[in-house]
Amino acid sequence: MMPVRTRLGLACALLLGAALLTACSRSEPPTKGGPVTVRRLTEAQYRNVIADVFGPQIVVAGRFDPIVRTEGLLAVGASRASITPSGVERFAALARSIAQQVVAPGNRELLIPCRPAAPGAADDACATKFFQQAGRLLYRRAVTADDLAGPVRIARTAALARQDFHAGLAYGLQGMLTSPEFLFIAESAEPDPADKNLLRLDAYSRASRLSFMLWNTTPDAMLLDAAARGELADADGVAAQVDRLMASPRFTQGVRAFFTDMLSLDDFSTLEKDSLIYPAFGLAAAEDSREQVLRTLIDELIAREGDYRDIFTTRRTFMTVPLGMVYRVPATRPGGWAPFEFEEGDPRAGIQTQLSFVALHSHPGKSSPTLRGKAIRELLLCQKVPDPPGNVNFDRFNDPKSPNKTARLRLAAHATDPACAGCHKLMDPIGLALENFDGAGQIRLTENGERIDASGELNGFKFADARGLGQAMREDPAATSCVVRRAYTYAAGRPIEKGERDWMADLEQSFADDGYRLRPLLRRIALSKALQSIAKPKPELSAGGPT
Repeated sequence: MMPVRTRLGLACALLLGAALLTACSRSEPPTKGGPVTVRRLTEAQYRNVIADVFGPQIVVAGRFDPIVRTEGLLAVGASRASITPSGVERFAALARSIAQQVVAPGNRELLIPCRPAAPGAADDACATKFFQQAGRLLYRRAVTADDLAGPVRIARTAALARQDFHAGLAYGLQGMLTSPEFLFIAESAEPDPADKNLLRLDAYSRASRLSFMLWNTTPDAMLLDAAARGELADADGVAAQVDRLMASPRFTQGVRAFFTDMLSLDDFSTLEKDSLIYPAFGLAAAEDSREQVLRTLIDELIAREGDYRDIFTTRRTFMTVPLGMVYRVPATRPGGWAPFEFEEGDPRAGIQTQLSFVALHSHPGKSSPTLRGKAIRELLLCQKVPDPPGNVNFDRFNDPKSPNKTARLRLAAHATDPACAGCHKLMDPIGLALENFDGAGQIRLTENGERIDASGELNGFKFADARGLGQAMREDPAATSCVVRRAYTYAAGRPIEKGERDWMADLEQSFADDGYRLRPLLRRIALSKALQSIAKPKPELSAGGPT
C-alpha cells in the first residue's frame, strides 16, 4: 500500500490572462516525473514564512547552516541538506526568540485568536485554537490531533509551572518551530486516478510546490483551502490558483528569489573589496548592486514583459547615490532609487556588465577574466566548467614583476600549459571582454599603462568589447535553454530526470514561441503535469528477488 506521507527519518524526528491561456494550451509530452523531495527551508524561505504567519514585526535574528549549491541552485541543494547539531541549537534559539515575540503583549492581541480563561493558568481550548491556526500555515497542511497533542501538552505543563498562560504557549510554539514538519518541506505521493501505474503529488504537496515556486513562502489560507476541497486535483482549479498567485504582488517576491538563486546573489554576504584600491565600493554600494540587478530583471521581465534575451543587452536599470559613485554617474534621487539608462555607446549593456556581476566575480583587489568567464558559462549558460587541478601553479599569472602588464598577456601563460589550456579556453575569451571593468566594476581603458584589448569569442561568435559579448549571449540558444531548465529545476527542487528530456525540449520550444517571456514560462511550468507527476520508486532487491 502506498504511504500517505514521506517519512523524514529518525534524525529529523529528533529535531524539536488570455495570452497566458493561449501560451499554455499546447499539449505536453508525457513524463513520469521524478521522486518526491524532502527539502530544508532556505534562510529566505524561513524568514518569509515567519513574516507571513506572524507578521513582519517579528525579528528573525540568527545564523543558519549553509546549504550547498547543487545543479546550480540552492533550491536543489536544500533537498540534500541536513541539520547539524550546532544547527539544531541555532534553530532552537531562533524558535525561542520568535515564540517570545509572538506572545509578547504588543503582539498577542493580534496573533492569538482567543483569550485564556485565566491568564495565570493553562487553557487547553485556547492553546489548541492557536496551535491549529498557526500549525496549518507552518506545516503547510491540515493539522491532526497528534500534531496538536504535543504542543498543547507542553503549553499546559509550562503554563502551570510558570503560572502564565502565554509563557506556556511560547514553549509549545517553540516545539512547532523546531519540528521537522516545519523545517523541512516533505512531499507526499498518491496514486494518479488517470493512470494506476503513475503517482502524483497529493494536494498539500502540490500547494507547497506552487507557493514556494511562485511566492517563495508557505501556501496561504486560500491555497490550503483549495487543497482541502480537492480543487488542486482539477486542471481548472489549479489554473485558478496559479493565476491568483501570479496576480499577487508576492509573485515579484518569488521571481526575485528565483534569480537570487540562479545568479548566486547570496554570495554577496561574503563579498569583500580592498577599500584602499576601491574606496567608492563600500557596504552601501555592495548592498545596492545586489538590489540593482533584481530591479532590472523585474522591470524587464515582469513589468515590461520583455524578451528574456534582452537582459544581456539592455541599458535600462536603476540607480542610487552609492551606486552612482562607483559607476561615476549622477544619481537623480538622493536617498532612494531612480530609473536610469546608460548612454548609447556606453560599455555597460546587460546585467553581465552591472556591478552585481563584474564586482562579485572578481578578487578583492583586482578583476578576474577567469572568474567572470566561468560565471557566465555556469550561471547564465548552464555549462559546467571543471575545477582546476590541485597542482596548478598561479605564480606566473600573479607575479607582480611580470613584464606582461595586462590580464590578457598574463593569461597567455595558461594557454601553453596542457593542464590549464582546455578550461581556460572556455572561460578567458569570455571574461576578457569585461576587462574594461576593474575589480569593483568601474570603467577603465588601461591596465598598468597598457591599453586593454576587450575582444573575445563565445561559441564561435567573435566580438570587440563588452557590448558585443552581450549580443553574443543574446543570440546563444544556451542562454534561453539555461533559464528554462533552471526554472523547472527550481520549481521541482530536484535535478531533471531522464524521462523529462522530451518535456524540457517542448518547454524550450514553447518559451521561444511565446517570445521568450518569463511569465508564460513560469505559468506553463506551474500548470504542467510534469510538476505534479511522481516516478514510482524502483522495487528494492533482496535475496529472494524484488520486494
